[in-house]
Amino acid sequence: MAKIGYARVSTREQKLDLQLDALKQHGVERIFSEKLSGTKSDRPELLEMMKYVRSGDTVVVWKLDRIGRSMRDLINIVGEFEQRGIHFVSLKENIDTSSATGKLIFNIFASLAEFERDIISERTRAGIEAARTRGHKPGRKFTDADKISLALKMYDSKQYNIPEILKAAGISKTTLYRYIQQKR
Repeated sequence: MAKIGYARVSTREQKLDLQLDALKQHGVERIFSEKLSGTKSDRPELLEMMKYVRSGDTVVVWKLDRIGRSMRDLINIVGEFEQRGIHFVSLKENIDTSSATGKLIFNIFASLAEFERDIISERTRAGIEAARTRGHKPGRKFTDADKISLALKMYDSKQYNIPEILKAAGISKTTLYRYIQQKR
């Protein structure tokens, strides 16, 4: 039944002091901390903390955005805590999943995130269907075979540089190199 803290700042220049002080003041016994961007999926200290915590422990963070890269990531992490019998506390948002109110608030967050994913999915499907009714085919457009043939002939002749080939054929550099790779 230990209190375990997790603190993170995004750059090496930033300081963890504010978070560390708040966690210690809350009675946290062990703190895992790192200086990495939240967009990184590989956060070694977070992974180490996930291995360290046991059923009955409480994970404490200063703010929700310190532990989750996105709402979905946060919900997955806290969902794993719940499955493993681990409580979660966010000091700034005053969320404590060991209480009924804390669970309710977090479940509302989870529901809102799921609702947002569903809305995005519905909009995407509706947009694709609307495009189809207007005769548009969704997805990547295929490059004209004549353009590819011209580009490859110019490339093979070794008389033209890449920018000249791209301009004459009207294709992107990525497309040119993809077809050169396929040809080999």
